[in-house]
Amino acid sequence: MKTIICLLGFFLAWVALPAQMLTSSNLPIISIKTNGQTILNEPKIMADMGIIYNGADARNNISDAFNHYNGKIGIEIRGQSSQMFPMKSYSIELRDNAGNSTDKSLFGLPKESDWVLYAPYSDKTLMRNFLAYTMSREMGHWAANCRYVEVILNGSYVGIYVLMEKIKRNSGRVNISKMAATDVSGDALTGGYIFSIDKEPDGWYSSYAPYSNANNARIRYSYVTPKLSAITIEQSNYLIKYVDSFENALSKSGEIAHLNDWKKFGDEASFVDFFIVNEISRNVDGYRLSSYFHKDRDSKKGKIIAGPVWDYDLAFRNANYCKGSDIEGWAYQFNTTCPDDFFQIPFWWDHFLKNQSFQDNLKCRWKQLRTTSLSLSRINLLIDSVYTLTAEARQRHFQKWPILGQYVWPNPQPIASSYGAEIDFLKSWIESRMNWIDKNIPNEGPCYDYPENLPESITITGSPNPVTASYSLILKSKVQQQVEILVADALGRRVFARQLAVNAGYNRLEVDMRSWQTGIYFFRFVAASGEKMVQKVLKQ
Repeated sequence: MKTIICLLGFFLAWVALPAQMLTSSNLPIISIKTNGQTILNEPKIMADMGIIYNGADARNNISDAFNHYNGKIGIEIRGQSSQMFPMKSYSIELRDNAGNSTDKSLFGLPKESDWVLYAPYSDKTLMRNFLAYTMSREMGHWAANCRYVEVILNGSYVGIYVLMEKIKRNSGRVNISKMAATDVSGDALTGGYIFSIDKEPDGWYSSYAPYSNANNARIRYSYVTPKLSAITIEQSNYLIKYVDSFENALSKSGEIAHLNDWKKFGDEASFVDFFIVNEISRNVDGYRLSSYFHKDRDSKKGKIIAGPVWDYDLAFRNANYCKGSDIEGWAYQFNTTCPDDFFQIPFWWDHFLKNQSFQDNLKCRWKQLRTTSLSLSRINLLIDSVYTLTAEARQRHFQKWPILGQYVWPNPQPIASSYGAEIDFLKSWIESRMNWIDKNIPNEGPCYDYPENLPESITITGSPNPVTASYSLILKSKVQQQVEILVADALGRRVFARQLAVNAGYNRLEVDMRSWQTGIYFFRFVAASGEKMVQKVLKQ
């Protein structure tokens, strides 16, 4: 259960270190002045922000002019459990002098008014969100771009922050159709929407209870775009009905006649990739909190797309509860691991992992990514890039926040004594985690890997039994070979014969038995290796 325990002496005092401890940096410098106001949880207050950025590979001096941004902002504290930390994360809205939002490009990113200044306090590697977002983006999805900066707040140095794009409908972010209040019928009503599973109370509840929970938990969806204050009754009803249709179809995915009906409503490839990012990171909040989904208009092939990914500060071995730091086990089985936690995972993922198509595509996607963006060398390169980029600024950051070697909720044991040890732990854990997934990911479909320790050269299974229409044969072979298939009835009369060229790996054959008489049939298999098998099948 996710329990926040505040121990005496847990928080470090916010010592007002002067800005002079930062004279220059290889990172951009952001200075914020609130002019005597206190930054609130909400609403945003008006403040001044200046950014010093002299370009890639150039030094940024605190004495330089604000040459990248110099103007008004709205600012408020963001986050939920992270608000207890002395280093706060902030939501930033760029504004003109009249207080109106204004879109501008920061650090070469698409123009927008809304940004996030993320405080990597409990994440002492400073990079867990960066890693997850980069993984997803390299899979082909939009995910928040990150820029490392150093921040001065009201004249005091407050450390390394990560300036990130906020999840928002925009041609440069979540690129779906913009909805107006008049879009209440036809194709215009069908998108675009962004919704989430999170703690916000502004939304609706799923009709399906999560599995294995002890507190009568319910899955709650929240409106993101259009937000609650802007969505019309027609739009709200449409989105709820569409998500209901997706869930209704998915709930029937165990039935032969409805195996893949859910694909009419959900984009399978996006759910596969969403699963992979959550599992490789073993995100303890994955699937159940900060989980976003979006849908464009039907005319743009609008199905529910999983993502963008968001909020991975407690992932990659940074949670000491609900097995969040374990190398083994699946994150999607959280409800079984922590059935008493109120925030549970929807039934979707349990059904996905029992769906043959999802398993097949998951295996193929995993194999592909392990040789490209999820290769160990690529991940270590990303980690090393941040290690190098922040080397200078880290000295100031951890002087301001001397937490290395200290417990910060919810760091798992053992706690690294230095930043280098933090990185060693991260690299070692990720390598072990990926190796575990390699061995435990569903091994089915066209990308099947024949187990090296099996002495047989081929295994053959069939289903269903009894059969009324088609008998599905799955042949898994260590090598490419010929297999003879002979079928006889109970009197020994041959009713079917086939010489089948079997490829190394996974093979499937459908035997149409609809015209066969009811009764017992014997399927005999003879492989080129000389191995023989028999299956007894009842035709109804």
